Amino acid sequence: MTTRPETIRLHIEHRRAWITLDRPPLNILNIAMMKSLDAALERALPKSDTVIFQGAGVRAFCAGADVADHTPKRVGKMLSAFHAVFRRLAAAECLTIAAVRGYCLGGGMELATFCDFVLATESAKFGQPEIKLGCFPPVALVTLPCLMGMQAAAHLILTAHQISAAEAHRLGLVSRVVPDNELPAAVGALLDELRALSPSALRLTRKALARLHSPDFLAQLEEAERLYLSELMQTHDAQEGVRAFLAKRKPVWKAK
Repeated sequence: MTTRPETIRLHIEHRRAWITLDRPPLNILNIAMMKSLDAALERALPKSDTVIFQGAGVRAFCAGADVADHTPKRVGKMLSAFHAVFRRLAAAECLTIAAVRGYCLGGGMELATFCDFVLATESAKFGQPEIKLGCFPPVALVTLPCLMGMQAAAHLILTAHQISAAEAHRLGLVSRVVPDNELPAAVGALLDELRALSPSALRLTRKALARLHSPDFLAQLEEAERLYLSELMQTHDAQEGVRAFLAKRKPVWKAK
């Protein structure tokens, strides 16, 4: 069965749900798309053993959240819509796979690296550019130190450096790197591996991993949201960074 709510495409077959971010060329997430993504997950999770996320086209898995939604009047709604996706995934029992080609930045990187498996093409690029706007990535603040260690996570978040798929694999963010034309085959091979295993054992093992190693995710995400909305977004620099990006000019930082 197939449905297309706005810029999200959902296809469910044989208890596998394919969710495609479809807002070319870079599949940038706006509030409406985030809500559609959460709605697609709500529909898919009860019917699926595995959810596969992918981006439409070849340029990007997802280049992040729409900066226009970071303005003071919209940022609360944006965080609520986007983080609903992660709260739903954190409670899910099925396995998740991100199939990444092209740019995987900002919220796109947060979504991909939240998955159980990340398969990336050799040309894929990963990064958290939020600091250039005078902001920070709330989900990445919680998850990346667990995935790659505090110093490596701090370097990525505080510098906004983009890294290659090979480097992301070395740091533990990517499960496997494949040639650009072999991503569908690699996803298919992984699905075949998982199909040969007990679905109940996979679900319970995933649940055990989450409970043992990410028991405080929801509380930590809530604290990151509080810091973002009540402190960061009240600063001049955070608001200036967004204004400057939208006006296509250099920001004027005032350290306040």
